[in-house]
Amino acid sequence: MLGYWNEPEKTAEVVDAGRWMHTGDLAVMREDGYVEIVGRIKDLIIRGGENVYPREIEEFLYAHPKIADVQVVGVAHERYGEEVLACVIPRDPADPLTLEELRVFCADRLAHYKIPSRLQLLDTFPMTVSGKVRKVELRERYTTAD
Repeated sequence: MLGYWNEPEKTAEVVDAGRWMHTGDLAVMREDGYVEIVGRIKDLIIRGGENVYPREIEEFLYAHPKIADVQVVGVAHERYGEEVLACVIPRDPADPLTLEELRVFCADRLAHYKIPSRLQLLDTFPMTVSGKVRKVELRERYTTAD
């Protein structure tokens, strides 16, 4: 890629001297040789030195019968740097998921550092005009919340 049209500053942010474009995507090479996008660098949670990919946890949590939609973000934690927060839209608002139910569901199926230590129930997620969840807003909103 040569760069963004008439935007040299933006081009300089993502295209290096070797003409490689840094997309901000996180990817892994699978055993079968395919590359799989596992998330975005800015969404990566580092909890106690362990890398946590929110998308992996979200895909796992979608299997819970009480979860209609879920977004996982990292929020500041004094000891671990970040902790895992699951923002959940319940399938049935009259029978919402509890943090204990979430932990039991995750136990023995996720590494302990990937299990959400906080749960926030929501009616909707903050969205961009293009229809993407504003994870930055979720992080900011709940970093200071108890």
